[in-house]
Amino acid sequence: MVVRRRRGIDPGTVLVLGGRSEIGLQVALRLAPGRAVVLAARRCEELHTETAALTAAGATAVHPVEFDAADTASHPALLAKIVADYGPVGVAVLAFGVLGDQALAEADPAHALAVVHTDYTAQVSVLTVLANEFRAQRRGHLVVFSSVAGVRVRRANYVYGSAKAGLDGFASGLADALHGSGVHLLLARPGFVIGRMTEGMSPAPFSSTPDQVADAVVGALGRRAARVWIPGILRPVFFGMRLLPQAVWRRLPR
Repeated sequence: MVVRRRRGIDPGTVLVLGGRSEIGLQVALRLAPGRAVVLAARRCEELHTETAALTAAGATAVHPVEFDAADTASHPALLAKIVADYGPVGVAVLAFGVLGDQALAEADPAHALAVVHTDYTAQVSVLTVLANEFRAQRRGHLVVFSSVAGVRVRRANYVYGSAKAGLDGFASGLADALHGSGVHLLLARPGFVIGRMTEGMSPAPFSSTPDQVADAVVGALGRRAARVWIPGILRPVFFGMRLLPQAVWRRLPR
């Protein structure tokens, strides 16, 4: 991959919340030349490979920071410290999340709540803090990863899908609230992504890779697009899927 400085994207530090994410790293690699990058993750001292890749891609500095998405009470202070230590954030990528175990979630409410907490509640917490920070800056980009799983929730993965549906709605409303503030929110709706999170699962039709998702996201950032479907064919496909009878829909696989 040839990495070039991207035009049309606000200056400032790139913050990846979920620093081990394959997609988050690929987005950061494309934005890295001439910028500082903050990788926020648990066990941040282990992010050697990611740090080396970003340095090679042209990042001016790479800062691993300890981040626990589940600890929502820590988010305001942590994000304020990141800005104070590493300068204004130009692009914040929310790349953390869990797929969870649907069968376990149906039997164990604690697991169901853990999935929803990470994939919805923690995202709402981070987005609220960052939106307020970016409003004060009057600029910046927020990248939120929804999923086609949240467009119409399926029986096969309804716990994960319901969290993504909630996140999609929250991000859509937040984008409207930010209109005119100078802050841009990009809502990404990828389909099945072939990577660590889906390892061992059979790829769904119209699957993509982290590289393909990152290319689409960075392109959409430069256009200041409101939403991006990845791949784009999924937009008309899911328009049609909304019309399927429920008796058919509930039998669809993941």
